[in-house]
Amino acid sequence: MPPFPIVDSHVHFYDPARLSYGWAKRLPEALQKAHGPAAFRAATGPVAVEKVAVVEFLVDPGLHIQEAQVGEELARANPLVGAIVANVPVERGSAIEPDLEKLAVMPHVRSIRRILDGQYDQVLEPPFVAGVQAVGRHGLPFEFGVSHYGLVFAIELARRCPDTQFILDHLATPGIRYGLWEPWASQIAELARLPNVVAKISGVLAGVDPQRWDAAQVVPYLDHAIDCFGFDRLMFGSDWPMLTLTASYADWLDVVETTIAGASALEQRKLFRDTAVRVYRLED
Repeated sequence: MPPFPIVDSHVHFYDPARLSYGWAKRLPEALQKAHGPAAFRAATGPVAVEKVAVVEFLVDPGLHIQEAQVGEELARANPLVGAIVANVPVERGSAIEPDLEKLAVMPHVRSIRRILDGQYDQVLEPPFVAGVQAVGRHGLPFEFGVSHYGLVFAIELARRCPDTQFILDHLATPGIRYGLWEPWASQIAELARLPNVVAKISGVLAGVDPQRWDAAQVVPYLDHAIDCFGFDRLMFGSDWPMLTLTASYADWLDVVETTIAGASALEQRKLFRDTAVRVYRLED
């Protein structure tokens, strides 16, 4: 494990008793219960995690501000929570300005995420683009929740919003279980050529067969991301507790450490800590 405290750029803390996550009723029963800092600490074991970015969990429509407020409560009570990634319906265009103003006064909100899957018919429409541009004007990054088959929309959206900082989650969850390399590899390289995009090495195991996978299947995809983005534009993340559908925290950390075994101490520190500190302004 890294010889310094790490920053996990992608975790989900949620409590179905406080907020409704209708989609999550399709998850295994173990994931339908509350998950918070104590359970996360138990899952990470001896790994020293100093800060996490708590990412929205697709709360039911109309509850996104309340979700961010619950996140702020967690952050005030737990120094582990360094950043909140909130959900805003950017497809509403300029109508989201009041939401962004409410979020702007929440001290731990450092990014906005919207799942693109299921919305590809809207992503390049003027209201969606205008909403993402508004996020940038408020000084917040916009995070892509996108699968590998939707990367073409993510690339074009980032091109149309050059003044917005983008964060690619999960490396767009490549289709590793099917041996899919292209067009994912070429599109990752194309996205990385845009200076306003950084990426997370997180959630990649959602693309493997959970019953039949090993590190050798995953490492080439992580290597490619490193080649394209470099350590200055990559952040480690776990996607806990969704990670547990496939692997333990230690398992995932081992895959990443195997991938970067030849990297310098400075490069490893960037991936496991410094890039996330910079992007999420964790020292503010």
